[in-house]
Amino acid sequence: MTEAIATVKMLLMTRSAQLSAPRHHPGTVRDVFVVFLRLGVTSFGGPVAHLGYFREAFVERRRWLSDRAYADLVALCQFLPGPASSQVGMAIGLQRAGLGGLLAAWAGFTLPSAILLVALASGVTALGDLSAAGWIQGLKAAAVAVVAHAVAGMARTLAPDARRATIAVAGMVLVLLVPTALAQLAVLAAAGLVGVLWLRAAPVPEPEAAPFTVRVPRWIAVAALAAFAGLLFGLPALAAVTGGRAVGLFDIFYRAGALVFGGGHVVLPLLQAETVATGLIGHDAFLAGYGAAQAVPGPLFAFAAYLGAITTGSPSGLLGAGIALVGIFLPAGLLVVGALPFWDRLRHAPLTRRALMGVNAGVVGILAGALYTPVFTEGITSVPALAIAAGAFVALTSWKAPAWAVVIASGLIGWVVL
Repeated sequence: MTEAIATVKMLLMTRSAQLSAPRHHPGTVRDVFVVFLRLGVTSFGGPVAHLGYFREAFVERRRWLSDRAYADLVALCQFLPGPASSQVGMAIGLQRAGLGGLLAAWAGFTLPSAILLVALASGVTALGDLSAAGWIQGLKAAAVAVVAHAVAGMARTLAPDARRATIAVAGMVLVLLVPTALAQLAVLAAAGLVGVLWLRAAPVPEPEAAPFTVRVPRWIAVAALAAFAGLLFGLPALAAVTGGRAVGLFDIFYRAGALVFGGGHVVLPLLQAETVATGLIGHDAFLAGYGAAQAVPGPLFAFAAYLGAITTGSPSGLLGAGIALVGIFLPAGLLVVGALPFWDRLRHAPLTRRALMGVNAGVVGILAGALYTPVFTEGITSVPALAIAAGAFVALTSWKAPAWAVVIASGLIGWVVL
């Protein structure tokens, strides 16, 4: 009887482990597109909030990858120039359905906001500042809950002991004291070094049985990295030689996507210098479009579509929007394709795994710092907003409600009460 009970317990534990383990079977391009399209129309709150939405969708709900693999991926994308959250999405699409999955993830997540911004391009100046609208405030409050949920879950997995928790808190304090993209990179580098030196006694996790693998031949990865560098240095020369406005426009947005770390708001000064200062776009139109960009879901880099659509001269309109949108995201895609195959091998070396323990704790600290500012400081501006955020957090953690439903409900409540 005792042996039978033990056998049943073992079977139940095995079944539970199978259910909680990440699912690594390949998916289809259509599945990837549908999931990211849903995220593209509901993911408000900026790049940090996007990482929270991604974790809820792919780690917790669908189990496409584990918390460790997700944190490793976030750490890599933080080191790469370009929009980190979009690169995480591209990488998940690449892992799930190959190069077609990468394109599907990018299109599903980016096109909703890009289409809205292009539609608004002709008359956006008449909209004024949307940041004070009640539904926008409700969406920002929901972003607080989503990020808090992600930080709490990642902390339990990636900073479970005293030393890694200390690394996380130290990283949080540093990024709050020095709120720059370079400071975030420094925190991740320091966390990796501390992991190598200080976490020697800690148990090093073994490589996962089904790790985050990507189906990209090495020659394609090398070609992608070569294309990234070739376009970065070749486009300015090509634009100067040909004098083509289309090539020049593509070059402006390609360099913006290739040279900016941190993504989001960090790219705005460069875009303003390249478009407003050169007379391609009026200052008021730039600011009005930026205000409208805060009111749409998805990546802030989609703001490039708006800028391309309203440039003076030709190309502009839909053609200009397409050139700008592809130009600013192409470096991110090339870097993901080029870096991930080598990263997947490197991350399983014992020394690298120890460094990643520290880096992952640093990622938790960076997200915790971003939870305070800008997510909390911009999202909680009143007691009703705090109430919406608290209710959204309970819905996510206790009621297991999907993030998209929480976001929509928060926006509606904000529209009514804020």
